[in-house]
Amino acid sequence: MHHIGAREFAALMASTLAADRPLLLDVREPWEFELAALHADGLTTFNLPMSEIVQRIGELDPARPTVCLCHHGVRSAQVAAFLEQRQGFESVTNFTGGIEAWSTEVDASVPRY
Repeated sequence: MHHIGAREFAALMASTLAADRPLLLDVREPWEFELAALHADGLTTFNLPMSEIVQRIGELDPARPTVCLCHHGVRSAQVAAFLEQRQGFESVTNFTGGIEAWSTEVDASVPRY
C-alpha cells in the first residue's frame, strides 16, 4: 500500500488533469463527511463508511486509482489494505493524517473535530 500526506495530495491535485485524478474514497461516517470534507476542483469524492465497505464493494472500480481518507488515517489504512490485499484493487493509497492533516496543513477552512 502506498501512502500520501496532505501536502503531497495537494501537489498531486495541482499537477494532474481532472481525468487523471484518483477517486477519493472517504471512509468516515456520513456525519463526519458532512462536517468536514475535502473538496478540490475535478476531484471525485465518494463517501462510503468503513462499516459498509464489504456490503457495497461493487460500487467501487478495482482498476481506478483510489485514495482512502478518514479522520486521522487509521480507518483509511485498514480499508486500503482490505481493498488491495483482499479485493484485488490495483492502485490504492492511504491518505496519511486524514482530514485533520488536510485542515492543519493545507486548507484551514475545513473544520477540525
